[in-house]
Amino acid sequence: MSNQTRPVFVVGSGRSGTRTIFKMLSGVKDVEIYHEFVCTHIQKAAAMYYMRLISKDEIKKELMQLHGSSIFYSKQKVWMDCSNKLSWVIEPILELFPDAKFINLVRDGRKVASSFFHKLNAEMYDDESVRTMENWLKNRGKLPVPPPEKKYWWNVPQEGQPFHKEFPSFSQFEKACYHWVESNRVIIGSFKNTPKDQQLTIKLEDLTSDKDVLDNMLDFIGIESQDKFFDLLKTPQNVFFPMDFKLSDEQLRQFDRIAGDMMKILGYSGKEEYRVKY
Repeated sequence: MSNQTRPVFVVGSGRSGTRTIFKMLSGVKDVEIYHEFVCTHIQKAAAMYYMRLISKDEIKKELMQLHGSSIFYSKQKVWMDCSNKLSWVIEPILELFPDAKFINLVRDGRKVASSFFHKLNAEMYDDESVRTMENWLKNRGKLPVPPPEKKYWWNVPQEGQPFHKEFPSFSQFEKACYHWVESNRVIIGSFKNTPKDQQLTIKLEDLTSDKDVLDNMLDFIGIESQDKFFDLLKTPQNVFFPMDFKLSDEQLRQFDRIAGDMMKILGYSGKEEYRVKY
């Protein structure tokens, strides 16, 4: 880019605090920040890239037209997008913006799956939207592309990708579990190709309880810490229903079957599911 604006991307599985980061840093001096920048465009493009329907060159062209243009014209030192939609395209982003920084915001998968299932039920892997997507995937060229509404553009694993065979039999809740696992797997893989000083992985549980973790994240971005930031983190911000839905025994069994290995990788295995206080 021809200007001095540095892009910072906050990624993750969703339901992990990206909107909270957006609200916390909105209006901060020298920062231009978005939550899911041009979501109806990028969610579709990122899903198509993950499902191998468009090439890396094609996703880079889309990102350059959208994010690249906004970064180029920004007058701020830092340009940020807090978006789980970008979790699938970290490597193309890094090729476009070699100095970009990435924050992976991780949360206990039980809370993520529960939040998606109970609070975003009509927007995430609902049966009708999944059937529409699967039908289009089988009949590309014969049927119109599904509209760019969020409910349609959730990844459906293709042949050779994890959970490809199991996915058609998954319930909506199990698909939410799959999404948490696969988004974390892809981010971890992408971070292996990302310079160490340009990546930071943080657990939401640590960010909201330890000010040193918050200060480290702000220093990574290049923002001066303020007491009000930590105060804001103490209360959940992206709340559709101020209720904490604990998983049933059956859901816990389903979750463990799909996500048990990733829980171990991320250090959540063996820990009791925590309660969210509103």
